[in-house]
Amino acid sequence: MSSHSYLRSRAILTPTNFVVDDINKSILEKIPGNLHTYLSQDSIDDAGDEDNDFRSAFPVEYLNSLNMPCIPKHKLNIKVGVVVMLMRNLNQIMGLCNGMRMSVTSCKKNSIECEILCGSHVGSKHLIPRIEMIPTDTSWPFEFKRIQFPLHICYAMTINKSQGQSLDTVGLYLPRAVFSHGHVYVAISRVTRPEGLHTLIDNDDGTTTNITSNVAYEEVFYNLPSINDENVSD
Repeated sequence: MSSHSYLRSRAILTPTNFVVDDINKSILEKIPGNLHTYLSQDSIDDAGDEDNDFRSAFPVEYLNSLNMPCIPKHKLNIKVGVVVMLMRNLNQIMGLCNGMRMSVTSCKKNSIECEILCGSHVGSKHLIPRIEMIPTDTSWPFEFKRIQFPLHICYAMTINKSQGQSLDTVGLYLPRAVFSHGHVYVAISRVTRPEGLHTLIDNDDGTTTNITSNVAYEEVFYNLPSINDENVSD
């Protein structure tokens, strides 16, 4: 786990955030070192009268329990040496972009020092602060605001989040079948060599199998030219 060249070239891919969290939590528990816990500050802004009961209907404990894919969780557990992913664009010129994988080098009271693992700024260290994050696409009747470090542990990531990355070794874990068009294609195309792809597929009864569903919308075939059309064009 101390080799950055080892860490930057591999990842575990899986379809859902729920499984991603389980894998990352399991790996974090196996890593030696002190556990550092950072709690977020959550609040809401409503457009109603200040004297109404709107705010009292959503206590802080409830806001802390909200988990959304676009923002970090209320409680961030982390150790020095773990791999994390940046969830916001902080400074693109310095390489601090959404989706950047980094290694934690120091855990301070009000900042976390991380070293970039890949890209043109590999090896550079940066202090990551807490920032204000407001999800833009939610069904809640209020504007939710969370102040937290824009980081999450990233030994495993969702297939969607892996788009655009190239890895030497990919572990594709499918505890259930993919549910979206192109999921399997995206996961397989992340690996740079066939021997670097390792797949684990679970059955509903807990046993493993070598068969899974591949979701592809049939609409993609609607506009393909037929043999007769090609003959006419010739």
